[in-house]
Amino acid sequence: MTELHALSARALAGQVNAGALSALDVARHFIERVERLNPALNAIVQFDAQAVLAEAAAVDARLAAGEHLPMAGVPFTVKDNLWVEGRRIAQGSRLFEDFVAPRDAWAVARLRALGAVVLGITNCSEFACKGVTSNLLYGATRHPLDASLTPGGSSGGAVSALAAGLGLLALGTDAGGSTRRPAAHCGLVGFKPSNGLIPHPWGFAEPNFGLSVIGQLARSVDDCAWLYDHLLAYDAADPAGVPIAVGLEASAGLQQPIAGLRVAWSPQLGCGFAVDADVLQALQQRVDALRAAGWQIDDADPPWPPEAREYPLLVLQQAGLHALYGARLADARERIDPVLVAQIEAGAEVTPAQVARALRLKEKLIACLSAFFARYDLLLCPTSPVTAWPLAQLGPPQIGGKPAGPRGHAAFTPLFNYCGVPACSVPAGSVRGLPVGLQVVGPRFEDPRVLQCAGQIEALGA
Repeated sequence: MTELHALSARALAGQVNAGALSALDVARHFIERVERLNPALNAIVQFDAQAVLAEAAAVDARLAAGEHLPMAGVPFTVKDNLWVEGRRIAQGSRLFEDFVAPRDAWAVARLRALGAVVLGITNCSEFACKGVTSNLLYGATRHPLDASLTPGGSSGGAVSALAAGLGLLALGTDAGGSTRRPAAHCGLVGFKPSNGLIPHPWGFAEPNFGLSVIGQLARSVDDCAWLYDHLLAYDAADPAGVPIAVGLEASAGLQQPIAGLRVAWSPQLGCGFAVDADVLQALQQRVDALRAAGWQIDDADPPWPPEAREYPLLVLQQAGLHALYGARLADARERIDPVLVAQIEAGAEVTPAQVARALRLKEKLIACLSAFFARYDLLLCPTSPVTAWPLAQLGPPQIGGKPAGPRGHAAFTPLFNYCGVPACSVPAGSVRGLPVGLQVVGPRFEDPRVLQCAGQIEALGA
């Protein structure tokens, strides 16, 4: 018999709805795993076994009353910057260590309404603004394959837990790659949907000027698409929301054959970004396999403006962090991660002209990528140029044989947040026993196509 943690989320929900399993059976299985495995990972930082059992019992009662719950009994985790009613949610920050969420985040409420069960709250970097998952409140999260390595960030707790079989689905956030890069490092599927498709009308103030979206994490493209489909909605209270969200479901088309698509492969993304040679070789092998399978793939780069470099809109995050937390440096500096203190202080120096230039650059980036997608249906590029690195480092000191700054590992993801387009990291082999991810990017609102193609890449084998 397949262990419950090895089932797909969709299959498990089917068994619970059919009466072959109870939600309580499922909850007990995953509680045992969390209690046994999580201490070595520090992935789940808020865990209440009795609350999990009570939530599962409520799902069983709803089923007994005749409800059909599409996600019945499916255990999922929630990143520590998304609200779960009545639970301590801290954004990985000592400034919020006593904050109790007054209500569920929209996505959490939706999944619970469909019968899914919150298994726990997962660790993230402070304010979800650092590329590794460590903070002064909960400490560092470790990689599920090698405890000496980081899973990346900022959704590192979510991916470490999911890859270790602590839950079947996970909610993250993605303002610059925080869902996709950790997924790549841990062999998972991580999806950043088009801006506006998944409501997030309330919660913590976000320092990235609307760049962050709710990210979906799963062990397979099928489960990821299933999760995405259930979250699609329009909520007028969300200023980024778009009414076309309903109708962009992906699951039904996942198995349709890929034919006639024009695909671009851009190993340095047209920006000269460095990539480790072994990572590039693994990704090139996957692209070559797609070509052998009949995909029409050109070597082509998006025509970015010269200003497109690593995190070209970082000034917006710095300014946002200073606006939100700058006043706390006077009385609580020692309670904030020094990396975040540096960002907040940098934000104090950001001028209105810099903000205006950054917003104008965002418009130029969108125009350039839109022109590229007039010629191509999809773009393939690395998710991250490296595999996971040692836990104590913000990033690898070298990438592709060249010195790398603390954000060099993150160069390939933020441009797609700036442009608001869908992007999915799908496992694409391994290097020295560590996973690497291939990033699939499409035009805005072509989310079903991106997931369909990610599924075809997945079918080639990890």
